[in-house]
Amino acid sequence: MKTTNVADVSVDTPMTAQEVQRIPARKASTQPPLVELTPDENLPADVHRRVPLGTRVFPEGGRSVGVERLTAQQVQALAKPLETSGFIPDFAEFNTDAKLETKREARPAFIDREQFLKGAIGAETIFSPDERKVFNDTNYPWRCSGRVDSALGMGSGIMVGPRHLLTCSHIIDWRPNNSTGWLSFKPAFYNGSTPFGTAWSTLTYYKRKVVGGDGIDGTELQYDYVVVVLNSRIGDLTGWLGSKSYTDSWDGGSYWTHVGYPGDLTGGQRPTYQNNIALDGANDLSDAHEYMAHRGDVWPGQSGGSFFGYWNGAPHTVCVQSAHNPSSNFASGGSDMVDLIIRARNEHP
Repeated sequence: MKTTNVADVSVDTPMTAQEVQRIPARKASTQPPLVELTPDENLPADVHRRVPLGTRVFPEGGRSVGVERLTAQQVQALAKPLETSGFIPDFAEFNTDAKLETKREARPAFIDREQFLKGAIGAETIFSPDERKVFNDTNYPWRCSGRVDSALGMGSGIMVGPRHLLTCSHIIDWRPNNSTGWLSFKPAFYNGSTPFGTAWSTLTYYKRKVVGGDGIDGTELQYDYVVVVLNSRIGDLTGWLGSKSYTDSWDGGSYWTHVGYPGDLTGGQRPTYQNNIALDGANDLSDAHEYMAHRGDVWPGQSGGSFFGYWNGAPHTVCVQSAHNPSSNFASGGSDMVDLIIRARNEHP
């Protein structure tokens, strides 16, 4: 594996697409546990209380914790770039090529983009040809990605710890007094199926509260990620990905895979993935907190979905989908993102 020296720090380069293809698939070494799943398994307790017919009862929200952004001095003082390790359960199989949905499982596109965007200016987020592929796979690492729902809508996310979800900041329903609205996560969600159940937010770690309704500016692009502490250790069932601090030395390399739940192809009901995406970090911003331009194919619903690559055969996420403009799409990541993951995992293991 090649290494690149950045600011006197040795940074491993991600594996190339050809190297990833040579990673052997892994069979499970034990049988998966048998669990009884119901649609309401992980709903907060108050949802189960008896109320008069016709009464609206909403899931509970959570609290939020702001974390200071890393300074240039703190980043320079690091002996090596920040990273976290992943985990694959013994009962999980591993494959780097996601299993595509079958013809029988496939459904028509929910939105015909060309008709929907006819005559629209500045709305291009798919760079022909559309290279997203709809998949149906509960093996690792695909089982770690899932659908995120909140009071604001639907997005995507990925497990980065036993009860730690990485997603975008602008999917969070930010409320007064360091509180947040409800949020649920369904790993490996596919067309109504939740093979690992549903987990709910209890605490949200953030660097910046991003509100996407009025657009996302350049500063918000740098910090459009959160780590949500869930109410159960659902990661013990799914496993989770490691994370690494993005560096501009990786710019232009087609190392990255993106997973998300697009509103156009599948109406957010089925996940897609795209391989061999190149990222281009903003040259005028610190690696600690920057946005990365890319021409991967995205649509609303994929926000919060991970971009990950492989090191020594293990997947690590480096950023999440954030926003777009007429010429490019953007992801958000950097050392601050990994710092957030470390903080959440240490304080709420």
